[in-house]
Amino acid sequence: MIEQPWIAIDAMGGDEGLAVMLAGVARARDAFEDSRFLLVGDEVAIREALVAHPNLGQNAEIVHAPEVVGPSEKPSQAIRRAKRTSMGVAIDMVKQGRAAAAVSAGNTGALMAMAKVALRTLPGIDRPALAAPLPTLGDNDVVMLDLGANTEVDARNLVQFAVMGAAYARTIMDLERPRVALLNIGSEDQKGTDVIRDAATQLKAAAHLPLAFTGFVEGDKLARGNHDVIVCDGFAGNIALKTAEGTARFVADLLKRAFTSSIRSKLGFLISRPATELLKHHLDPNNHNGAVFLGLNGIVVKSHGSANERGVSTAIGNATKMARADLTRRIAEDLGLEHVPRPPRRTSTSSPQDAAA
Repeated sequence: MIEQPWIAIDAMGGDEGLAVMLAGVARARDAFEDSRFLLVGDEVAIREALVAHPNLGQNAEIVHAPEVVGPSEKPSQAIRRAKRTSMGVAIDMVKQGRAAAAVSAGNTGALMAMAKVALRTLPGIDRPALAAPLPTLGDNDVVMLDLGANTEVDARNLVQFAVMGAAYARTIMDLERPRVALLNIGSEDQKGTDVIRDAATQLKAAAHLPLAFTGFVEGDKLARGNHDVIVCDGFAGNIALKTAEGTARFVADLLKRAFTSSIRSKLGFLISRPATELLKHHLDPNNHNGAVFLGLNGIVVKSHGSANERGVSTAIGNATKMARADLTRRIAEDLGLEHVPRPPRRTSTSSPQDAAA
């Protein structure tokens, strides 16, 4: 366990700007009082915005980064400017051991590229995968990966994703042996591509892995709560994620329209308000925000660009939990990697400005 982890925040990333990012940090600080934050970005702007959040006080320090990665900037361009951007410097805090995790709501492609270049993948991992928790009808969320980092994969990649996803589920949801399934077009053994069937064969034979392989799952059963981890390639995963988000918004908008269509409907809304509020809470993506790039030598969390302060806080909370549990080392142990180099952890007397130099 890592006590009092420092979390590096790309304060300038995201669609909603600096104010929402800092409001999210302040909210996370209230939930995790022993966590500390490195706020990376324009120093003058951050100092001005911090006036509204006196509760951060001794829990936050500023690391100056003069530039910002644009929302449509190509990853290759962002990498060349990494040392001067808030996103790149936040990732570098993790590389140097000044922070246990980095959180950004910025450009996903740039974040993935810079994180992979700076941190590299763990030995034995071919490609990192983007994983996130999604709501279900069960007692826990379901971890789904890959959500867009790799559009083409082979069976070996899918097996590695399964191991990493299981480690993530064990860390975040405290599960001893997570149930892992492969996303497919049918539940029968003969369904799907050769890659998916090959991955299923390997997972069935890998009884030594700390997971329970449950076979295939179709898209209409993602939220039933019968699985803890669902594995797929990034192309299918991203489509499934966006479809689920769109369906949630559709249901919410449909209910809103139905309850405002007449006086009787409005009265019905008042009676059923506790149930509709529970539904709204369950479907709100801000309550499930925070995807992580699994398989890197460090923790990097992607917050949704349009997340509000609650969503930003949720992403930071997930990063804090992963940092405390030392998720990177847990994945390495699950893969049988006994000698994984760990960067020196920042002490309370070291200066974050030293890392930015």
